[in-house]
Amino acid sequence: MMTLSQQLETTLATVLAERIGLSASPVVTPANDLRFGDYQSNAAMVLAKANKMNPRALAEQIIAAWPADAIATAEIAGPGFINFRVRTKVYAHRMQVAATDDRLAVTTVSQARTIALDFSAPNVAKPMHIGHIRSTILGDSLSRIARFLGHHVITDNHIGDWGTQFGMVTWAWKHVLDEAALLANPLAELLRLYRHASDASKSDESIRESCRLELVKLQQGDAENLAIWTRCLELSKQGLQQIYRRLDVSFDHWLGESAYNDRLAPLVAKLLDQELARESDGAVCIFSDGSVDDPTKDPFLIRRDGEWTDFPMMIRKSDGGFNYATTDIATLEFRHEEWHADSVWYVVDHRQSSHFQQLFTVAARLGLDSMDLRHIAFGTILGTDGKPLKTRAGDLPQLADVLDDAVTASRKTVEERSRLETEEERAALAELIGISAVKFTELAHHRLSDYVFDLDKMVTLEGDTAPYLFYSFVRSRSIFRKLEETFTPGDAIELTEEAEIHLARLLSRFAEVVPAVLDDCRPNILTTYLLEVARAFHSFFEACPVLKSDGMTRYTRLTICDVTAKTLEKGLALLGIAVPERM
Repeated sequence: MMTLSQQLETTLATVLAERIGLSASPVVTPANDLRFGDYQSNAAMVLAKANKMNPRALAEQIIAAWPADAIATAEIAGPGFINFRVRTKVYAHRMQVAATDDRLAVTTVSQARTIALDFSAPNVAKPMHIGHIRSTILGDSLSRIARFLGHHVITDNHIGDWGTQFGMVTWAWKHVLDEAALLANPLAELLRLYRHASDASKSDESIRESCRLELVKLQQGDAENLAIWTRCLELSKQGLQQIYRRLDVSFDHWLGESAYNDRLAPLVAKLLDQELARESDGAVCIFSDGSVDDPTKDPFLIRRDGEWTDFPMMIRKSDGGFNYATTDIATLEFRHEEWHADSVWYVVDHRQSSHFQQLFTVAARLGLDSMDLRHIAFGTILGTDGKPLKTRAGDLPQLADVLDDAVTASRKTVEERSRLETEEERAALAELIGISAVKFTELAHHRLSDYVFDLDKMVTLEGDTAPYLFYSFVRSRSIFRKLEETFTPGDAIELTEEAEIHLARLLSRFAEVVPAVLDDCRPNILTTYLLEVARAFHSFFEACPVLKSDGMTRYTRLTICDVTAKTLEKGLALLGIAVPERM
């Protein structure tokens, strides 16, 4: 089923072509102000400019030719805007269809793509910290929405499992390992080992060299160091999986940096052979090829002291070692060759923007520019003081601690407001609210904006929060537990009251909102929509008695409640958030 905006676009294109003689693909969007209509279009103004016509005169021709049986009436506003008011019976039919459609009228894409989605990607041997929240939650929601729309999504946790930190961890493992602590809390002990080696190497040059040699031995295949690395990897994954299970996040692959080791040397050789890279002071780097006229748009140039100078991407260090840039190029080639990815999306901090600009440019030089490559960047999480969130010791808070704090904060809300009787039920609800509050707050902000991490505000039942949506869902479902008769959705309904019509109007837009999220990878579009639905539902609930009505009015309002509950549940599920049955 086409969305309402698509139906209006089709009708408008037909009117323009058949009645006015203009071929066009007009755009119709939801109106910003419902006082002037449900949808609007500036097609007359755009076409008038292109065809040297008067925009209002063209709009008048469109209105005069507008079909009487169209799904909406049309009228002119201002210099040539066209506003559409959808007929009430159309909204009623949409509710009738949605009541029995698991997809709520959301259609799959006509051309599915294979999307490799790279997100979360913590470093092994270190606990996840709050800096991983945005990538993990944003990436998971995008994967859910893309799959729902029919794309083939391959999620990959490209963990940092090969690098300098393993030289330090290996050295400390051999000198100060506490086996009992490792068994009790693997990630905490591995972090202690890393910090011990890091601190020691800063004050002792010989220890720094020892850590470097341990890494060299690992990279050369030393059996003892490989055994330590393998165990670190296994223990780290166990600890990371505990967090992911709690967040209800999963991956198709955990192909870390180490998975591409065998590809690195041949890759550098190929880049040298094709003259896409060259040696510089013993290292191998990729430089600007001079093809970009504007130096501000060349990722391999940087302005220093008033002049543009080289800003190369190093792919082999002077000591022969490789780095994450080399690995990223090899990973991109693998995803193209083995997964046949049409798109590769990287959900990574905005501070890595220059790296991805270089990576995507290298990909184009290698002939991989047929892929849709996106850096889905995001901003910073702030404390209530407006500064980047850190512990008193100056470290980034560990993610497990943050989630525990969120559950503790939500427990207070549960104790004060919940009607659940057993301790087990209240504990489960507190866990759900706490984790969901963190997720929803993250997704409710534009991904490029910074936001304040305030647990007390996140878990409240009032305001733009997950608990408020939970309350709306539970309220919409509770009606059906009180019914004496059996409710069977799918029959025709009649909308008469403005509160009914407005809620049906919003519910009908779900099929337009979900695909729009992927246009710029912005789940906040969906969170905003769900909050609008919840507010409209509460207004409807106050203005339109459900159980006290009868006949067609009762059936209509039950249908609206049913579609509201299904929309909230499905919308939250696409964000990775489950709903409670009771609160």
